Amino acid sequence: MQDLVCPHCNKAFKIDETGYTDLVAQVRNNEFSKAVNERLSQAEKDKDSEIKLKEKESENSLQSLKREKEIEIERLKMEINQAGNSKELAVNQAVKEIEKERDELKSAIKEAKAAKQLAVMQAVKEIEKDRDNLKNDLKNAHLEKQNSENLLRDKYKTQIRDRDEAIERLKDMKAKLSTKMVGETLEQHCEIEFNRLRPTAFQTAYFEKDNDASSGSKGDYIFKDHNESGIEIVSIMFEMKNETDTTVTKSKNEDFLKELDKDRNEKGCEYAVLVSLLEPDSELYNMGIVDMFHRYPKMYVIRPQFFIPMITLLRNAAMNSIEVKNQLALIREQNIDVTNFETELEEFKVGFGRNYDLAKRKFDSAIEQIDKSITALQKTKKELLSSENNLRLANNKAGDLSVKRLTRDNPTMAAKFMEHKK
Repeated sequence: MQDLVCPHCNKAFKIDETGYTDLVAQVRNNEFSKAVNERLSQAEKDKDSEIKLKEKESENSLQSLKREKEIEIERLKMEINQAGNSKELAVNQAVKEIEKERDELKSAIKEAKAAKQLAVMQAVKEIEKDRDNLKNDLKNAHLEKQNSENLLRDKYKTQIRDRDEAIERLKDMKAKLSTKMVGETLEQHCEIEFNRLRPTAFQTAYFEKDNDASSGSKGDYIFKDHNESGIEIVSIMFEMKNETDTTVTKSKNEDFLKELDKDRNEKGCEYAVLVSLLEPDSELYNMGIVDMFHRYPKMYVIRPQFFIPMITLLRNAAMNSIEVKNQLALIREQNIDVTNFETELEEFKVGFGRNYDLAKRKFDSAIEQIDKSITALQKTKKELLSSENNLRLANNKAGDLSVKRLTRDNPTMAAKFMEHKK
């Protein structure tokens, strides 16, 4: 708000920024109107002066011509008076010419006035056009200023509202943490939150306490999730740390990171997450999720309200690499298949060798029997060939056999055959 004094009544009054802007715009419009009116008045005066000058010049010319004509008329009258009625027609003609010239001068004066009025109207239109353009520019500038002010006002209001909401969330979180978390312990809270969403969001996930202390230490909880093929998607080692406001010795988050990283490596987990209520006034940890990769690989420190979002975030990120894991599992299965194939091939070679030895022994025995059979057959063949020779000789002998030969040394048989022939 600003205090202004009226120059007429000398009274002070208050005005805000909007009213002040309107007042300035009004003053500017009044000054602009005054300037336009002055320019119109000056243009009118210039045109009037020009018209008056032309009228004066016309009147002077007319007066000079009139005097000359009057002199001529007087002269003609004198001549008429002297010449009589014979000169009256010439006088009338001269008078008509003079009146004609006078009428032409009057028409010229009218045309000059009309041209002056047209020029004044055109000048007025141009001035009004310039005035309207200036008014539009001024209006647009005022609108742009208002829009900029509104945008800045909305921006600051949004920032203030967001800050107030963040403050309220932090206050509410601190109030809840100081009552609920300490009462039921942070571990129970995280377990309850997980089990509440297990049937819908984590159906194939494993989230249990780490009870294996064989290495000398253990974390609080282990989270693992697998796909339908049994391939592991992501695994997380969780550690929960909490303390009340009445604790004398205040711990820091960094005091537990080294042991957490050791537990993660010993249990074969991919990520390590410290869910902590320690250092409640730290702006760094109050942001929600803080990565500690500069100290330990794949390690985060979070507040309890980011427990479920952290699991979801890591699982969704791991889902992008599940195809690579599937390919690795396939390669691993292929390697197992190759190993099984080599084992089966070796077993086949051993069995085949054993069967080959048995078959070879039987084959050799069969060959031996065949050889023996061949030897017997050859002996039989030889004997058969010998029998054939004997049969051939017998056949030859049978062919040489005749009655004459049979009866050569047997007269009795010869006599019988002779009787038979007769």
